[in-house]
Amino acid sequence: MRVLRNAILLAAILPGAAALAQNRDETLFPETAAKVAVVLDGKTGGILFDKNGRAPFPPASLAKIMTAEILFGALASGQVSADATMPVSNHAWRTGGAPSRTATMFAAVRSAVPVDALAHGLVVQAANDAAIIIAEHLDGSEKAFAQRMNDRAGALGMVDSRFVNPTGLPEGGQEVTARDVAILARHVRYAYPDRYALYAQPEFEWNKILQRNRNPLLGAIPGATGMATGFSQEGGYSIVGVVEGEAGRVTILALAGLDKEPTRVRETIALANWAASAFEEKAIFQAGTPIAQAPVFGGVTASVPLVLEEDLVALVPKRHAQSVTASVRYDTPLRAPVRKGDRIGVVELKIEDRVSLERELIAGEDVTEGTFASRAADAVQELAFGWIRSL
Repeated sequence: MRVLRNAILLAAILPGAAALAQNRDETLFPETAAKVAVVLDGKTGGILFDKNGRAPFPPASLAKIMTAEILFGALASGQVSADATMPVSNHAWRTGGAPSRTATMFAAVRSAVPVDALAHGLVVQAANDAAIIIAEHLDGSEKAFAQRMNDRAGALGMVDSRFVNPTGLPEGGQEVTARDVAILARHVRYAYPDRYALYAQPEFEWNKILQRNRNPLLGAIPGATGMATGFSQEGGYSIVGVVEGEAGRVTILALAGLDKEPTRVRETIALANWAASAFEEKAIFQAGTPIAQAPVFGGVTASVPLVLEEDLVALVPKRHAQSVTASVRYDTPLRAPVRKGDRIGVVELKIEDRVSLERELIAGEDVTEGTFASRAADAVQELAFGWIRSL
């Protein structure tokens, strides 16, 4: 794997970097009482803050975000209809209903509940009976549904999480990470905008029972629209929050390992306010503009320009421009022929050496095979110097 540092990044897109050098001693990243925390820019997916973001913890009710994602997907695909009904099994009633003394929408045993009501119960009340009813209807059992949850997690890039039930109720082997649940929250926010609106609904009434939204951020911070909270003896208090700001800014926060409910709210608000004030949006690279040249062996030209398919826009620190760097990574050696549009590598944007985001790079033009003599010369060069790259 070849890595090229882009030395012109700061001069090209952050002309104030040199002038801001006096801020080098100031701290960019804040302290937080959360044992794990991730702050994600919803628009780009860029990571703004990461404290033990890949450390596992029990999801508790955060697992229901994945349950909701699967239900929303089933509704979008037509697998289920919002006005259809799902039966309430004895297991769903006992494990997640009134007898369970957990978060519930009080679905009556052996009744049938409309899908739309279940969606409200699942999202607004974080109802365990709603989660189990949905799981049993879609896949026959909680276990089978958990397999679907894990398959979906893999497809979304949630590489460190594993689900064993749709509720997050304590059960061995179930764990998530702050990075993964932030990725999931971002996906739900943008993939299902109409369904996502349920997360901001302050209350709902079903079967003559009024239930209020459990999200403590709603009303506590301007622009809060979601999303879920959790608690377990092992993992403490956790939360996934979504805050909508000016100019389309969406900030996604995932925190866990907090000792008290008031601390959870305070730390989430503090990180949301920090993200809103400390960063600004910048256009980093334009689509089609060469970012780097990658050497090509055996071609009519010795290198190929690497470009982006779309503009790279990112949030960067306002007062710490010198902390932003970029590098290009690609597999080497490249051998002709190379076709325009071939996937070659990635450009990686870092803030204080922490990866914020990356984007795929493609070949900006064709490189056809060269003459026999030029290919032979490149082969000799590769034999002579190729071993250096393996060191």
